[in-house]
Amino acid sequence: MDTQEPLRNLLDACRRLHAGGLLAASDGNLSVRLPNGLIAMTPSGVPKAQVNLEDLAYLQLDGTIVSGRPSSERAMHLAVYQTVPEAKALVHAHPPTAIAWSLARPELGELPSDGLPEVILAAGRIPIVPMAIPGTEAMGGNLRPYLPAHRLMILARHGGLCWGEHMNEAAGGMERLEQIADILWKAETLGGAKPLPASDLAELRALRAKQGPRII
Repeated sequence: MDTQEPLRNLLDACRRLHAGGLLAASDGNLSVRLPNGLIAMTPSGVPKAQVNLEDLAYLQLDGTIVSGRPSSERAMHLAVYQTVPEAKALVHAHPPTAIAWSLARPELGELPSDGLPEVILAAGRIPIVPMAIPGTEAMGGNLRPYLPAHRLMILARHGGLCWGEHMNEAAGGMERLEQIADILWKAETLGGAKPLPASDLAELRALRAKQGPRII
Protein backbone atom coordinates (compact mmCIF):
# COMPACT_ATOMS: atom_id res chain seq x y z
CA MET A 1 0.00 0.00 0.00
CA ASP A 2 1.34 3.45 -0.86
CA THR A 3 1.18 6.39 1.52
CA GLN A 4 -1.53 8.17 -0.45
CA GLU A 5 -4.18 5.45 -0.15
CA PRO A 6 -4.59 5.60 3.67
CA LEU A 7 -4.61 9.41 3.48
CA ARG A 8 -7.39 9.36 0.89
CA ASN A 9 -9.31 6.89 3.04
CA LEU A 10 -8.93 9.22 6.04
CA LEU A 11 -10.34 12.19 4.12
CA ASP A 12 -13.20 10.08 2.75
CA ALA A 13 -14.07 8.95 6.29
CA CYS A 14 -14.12 12.57 7.51
CA ARG A 15 -16.77 13.44 4.94
CA ARG A 16 -18.69 10.18 5.43
CA LEU A 17 -18.98 10.63 9.20
CA HIS A 18 -19.83 14.33 8.91
CA ALA A 19 -22.59 13.53 6.41
CA GLY A 20 -23.91 10.88 8.81
CA GLY A 21 -24.26 13.37 11.67
CA LEU A 22 -21.46 11.84 13.74
CA LEU A 23 -19.11 14.83 13.44
CA ALA A 24 -20.22 18.45 13.81
CA ALA A 25 -18.04 21.42 12.87
CA SER A 26 -14.46 20.74 14.05
CA ASP A 27 -15.47 18.04 16.57
CA GLY A 28 -13.72 14.68 16.66
CA ASN A 29 -10.48 13.50 15.13
CA LEU A 30 -9.29 10.75 12.81
CA SER A 31 -5.86 9.25 12.18
CA VAL A 32 -4.04 6.55 10.23
CA ARG A 33 -0.72 4.78 10.70
CA LEU A 34 1.30 5.16 7.51
CA PRO A 35 3.63 2.53 6.01
CA ASN A 36 6.61 4.69 7.02
CA GLY A 37 5.55 4.53 10.69
CA LEU A 38 4.30 8.11 10.98
CA ILE A 39 0.78 8.88 12.22
CA ALA A 40 -1.29 11.20 10.02
CA MET A 41 -4.01 13.02 11.94
CA THR A 42 -6.73 15.55 11.30
CA PRO A 43 -5.77 19.08 12.32
CA SER A 44 -7.01 21.05 15.29
CA GLY A 45 -9.88 23.46 14.66
CA VAL A 46 -10.73 22.52 11.06
CA PRO A 47 -14.26 21.24 10.28
CA LYS A 48 -13.99 17.62 9.21
CA ALA A 49 -16.06 18.21 6.07
CA GLN A 50 -13.42 20.69 4.92
CA VAL A 51 -10.17 18.88 5.78
CA ASN A 52 -7.81 18.61 2.81
CA LEU A 53 -4.64 16.65 2.27
CA GLU A 54 -2.43 19.65 2.96
CA ASP A 55 -4.18 20.25 6.32
CA LEU A 56 -3.15 16.93 7.85
CA ALA A 57 -0.65 16.81 10.70
CA TYR A 58 2.05 14.18 11.13
CA LEU A 59 3.48 12.70 14.33
CA GLN A 60 5.99 10.10 15.33
CA LEU A 61 4.80 7.21 17.49
CA ASP A 62 6.37 8.81 20.57
CA GLY A 63 4.23 11.93 20.07
CA THR A 64 6.87 14.14 18.46
CA ILE A 65 5.12 16.48 16.01
CA VAL A 66 6.72 16.34 12.57
CA SER A 67 4.44 18.89 10.91
CA GLY A 68 1.06 20.56 11.21
CA ARG A 69 -1.25 21.13 14.18
CA PRO A 70 -2.55 17.73 15.32
CA SER A 71 -5.64 17.46 17.48
CA SER A 72 -5.22 18.26 21.16
CA GLU A 73 -6.77 14.84 21.79
CA ARG A 74 -3.87 13.00 20.20
CA ALA A 75 -2.99 11.21 23.46
CA MET A 76 -5.72 8.64 22.92
CA HIS A 77 -4.63 8.00 19.32
CA LEU A 78 -1.06 7.47 20.43
CA ALA A 79 -2.15 5.19 23.28
CA VAL A 80 -3.86 2.91 20.77
CA TYR A 81 -1.03 2.89 18.24
CA GLN A 82 1.61 2.37 20.93
CA THR A 83 -0.32 -0.48 22.57
CA VAL A 84 -1.76 -2.25 19.54
CA PRO A 85 0.64 -2.90 16.63
CA GLU A 86 -2.18 -4.08 14.35
CA ALA A 87 -4.08 -0.77 14.70
CA LYS A 88 -3.84 1.11 11.42
CA ALA A 89 -6.72 3.61 11.72
CA LEU A 90 -8.66 5.35 14.46
CA VAL A 91 -11.88 7.38 14.56
CA HIS A 92 -13.02 9.52 17.46
CA ALA A 93 -16.44 11.05 16.81
CA HIS A 94 -19.39 12.41 18.77
CA PRO A 95 -22.35 10.07 18.07
CA PRO A 96 -25.26 11.78 19.87
CA THR A 97 -27.24 8.80 21.14
CA ALA A 98 -24.16 6.89 22.26
CA ILE A 99 -23.03 9.90 24.28
CA ALA A 100 -26.53 10.28 25.72
CA TRP A 101 -26.34 6.75 27.18
CA SER A 102 -23.24 7.68 29.16
CA LEU A 103 -24.91 10.86 30.40
CA ALA A 104 -28.18 9.29 31.47
CA ARG A 105 -26.77 5.99 32.77
CA PRO A 106 -23.38 6.79 34.36
CA GLU A 107 -23.48 3.51 36.31
CA LEU A 108 -23.11 1.42 33.15
CA GLY A 109 -19.78 -0.24 32.43
CA GLU A 110 -20.79 -1.20 28.91
CA LEU A 111 -23.60 -0.62 26.45
CA PRO A 112 -26.39 -3.11 27.32
CA SER A 113 -26.46 -4.78 23.91
CA ASP A 114 -26.91 -8.39 25.03
CA GLY A 115 -30.31 -8.53 23.34
CA LEU A 116 -28.92 -7.89 19.85
CA PRO A 117 -27.34 -10.98 18.27
CA GLU A 118 -25.95 -9.08 15.27
CA VAL A 119 -24.12 -6.69 17.60
CA ILE A 120 -22.56 -9.51 19.60
CA LEU A 121 -21.30 -11.10 16.39
CA ALA A 122 -20.19 -7.89 14.68
CA ALA A 123 -18.71 -5.91 17.58
CA GLY A 124 -18.66 -7.92 20.80
CA ARG A 125 -18.94 -6.05 24.09
CA ILE A 126 -18.89 -2.24 23.88
CA PRO A 127 -17.38 -0.81 27.08
CA ILE A 128 -17.89 2.70 28.41
CA VAL A 129 -14.48 4.18 29.22
CA PRO A 130 -14.39 6.47 32.30
CA MET A 131 -14.40 10.17 31.52
CA ALA A 132 -11.17 12.09 31.00
CA ILE A 133 -10.81 15.83 30.52
CA PRO A 134 -10.46 16.39 26.74
CA GLY A 135 -6.93 17.17 25.68
CA THR A 136 -5.25 15.62 28.74
CA GLU A 137 -2.92 12.64 29.00
CA ALA A 138 -5.66 10.85 30.96
CA MET A 139 -7.47 10.33 27.66
CA GLY A 140 -4.77 7.86 26.72
CA GLY A 141 -4.30 6.44 30.19
CA ASN A 142 -7.98 5.65 30.65
CA LEU A 143 -8.03 3.77 27.34
CA ARG A 144 -5.11 1.43 27.93
CA PRO A 145 -6.93 -1.09 30.21
CA TYR A 146 -9.38 -1.72 27.34
CA LEU A 147 -6.67 -2.47 24.77
CA PRO A 148 -6.29 -4.54 22.72
CA ALA A 149 -9.41 -6.48 23.74
CA HIS A 150 -11.86 -3.82 22.58
CA ARG A 151 -11.93 -1.95 19.30
CA LEU A 152 -15.22 -0.08 19.72
CA MET A 153 -15.88 2.00 22.85
CA ILE A 154 -17.93 4.84 24.27
CA LEU A 155 -15.90 7.59 25.95
CA ALA A 156 -18.11 8.65 28.86
CA ARG A 157 -19.69 12.10 28.43
CA HIS A 158 -17.54 12.71 25.38
CA GLY A 159 -17.93 10.52 22.32
CA GLY A 160 -17.05 7.24 20.71
CA LEU A 161 -13.79 5.65 19.63
CA CYS A 162 -13.11 2.85 17.18
CA TRP A 163 -9.78 1.55 15.92
CA GLY A 164 -9.30 -0.93 13.16
CA GLU A 165 -6.91 -2.57 10.76
CA HIS A 166 -8.12 -0.17 8.06
CA MET A 167 -10.17 3.01 7.98
CA ASN A 168 -13.33 1.31 6.74
CA GLU A 169 -13.37 -0.82 9.88
CA ALA A 170 -12.88 2.20 12.16
CA ALA A 171 -15.44 4.41 10.41
CA GLY A 172 -17.94 1.56 10.05
CA GLY A 173 -17.60 0.80 13.74
CA MET A 174 -18.54 4.38 14.61
CA GLU A 175 -21.63 4.18 12.40
CA ARG A 176 -22.56 0.87 14.02
CA LEU A 177 -22.12 2.33 17.50
CA GLU A 178 -24.67 5.07 16.90
CA GLN A 179 -27.14 2.66 15.30
CA ILE A 180 -26.88 0.30 18.29
CA ALA A 181 -27.31 3.16 20.76
CA ASP A 182 -30.34 4.42 18.86
CA ILE A 183 -32.00 0.99 18.80
CA LEU A 184 -31.42 0.54 22.52
CA TRP A 185 -32.79 4.01 23.30
CA LYS A 186 -35.97 3.22 21.35
CA ALA A 187 -36.26 -0.11 23.13
CA GLU A 188 -36.02 1.69 26.48
CA THR A 189 -38.92 3.97 25.52
CA LEU A 190 -41.00 0.87 24.70
CA GLY A 191 -40.46 -0.75 28.08
CA GLY A 192 -36.82 -1.74 28.20
CA ALA A 193 -34.46 -3.94 26.18
CA LYS A 194 -34.63 -7.60 27.19
CA PRO A 195 -31.45 -9.72 27.02
CA LEU A 196 -31.20 -12.97 25.11
CA PRO A 197 -31.29 -16.25 27.06
CA ALA A 198 -27.97 -17.16 28.67
CA SER A 199 -27.53 -20.18 26.38
CA ASP A 200 -27.94 -18.04 23.25
CA LEU A 201 -25.54 -15.44 24.61
CA ALA A 202 -22.92 -18.07 25.29
CA GLU A 203 -23.27 -19.52 21.79
CA LEU A 204 -23.09 -16.10 20.13
CA ARG A 205 -20.04 -15.06 22.13
CA ALA A 206 -18.32 -18.33 21.24
CA LEU A 207 -19.02 -17.61 17.55
CA ARG A 208 -17.66 -14.09 17.99
CA ALA A 209 -14.47 -15.43 19.58
CA LYS A 210 -14.06 -17.92 16.73
CA GLN A 211 -14.47 -15.36 13.94
CA GLY A 212 -12.00 -12.91 15.45
CA PRO A 213 -11.94 -9.37 16.87
CA ARG A 214 -12.62 -7.24 13.80
CA ILE A 215 -15.57 -4.87 13.76
CA ILE A 216 -17.81 -6.03 10.93
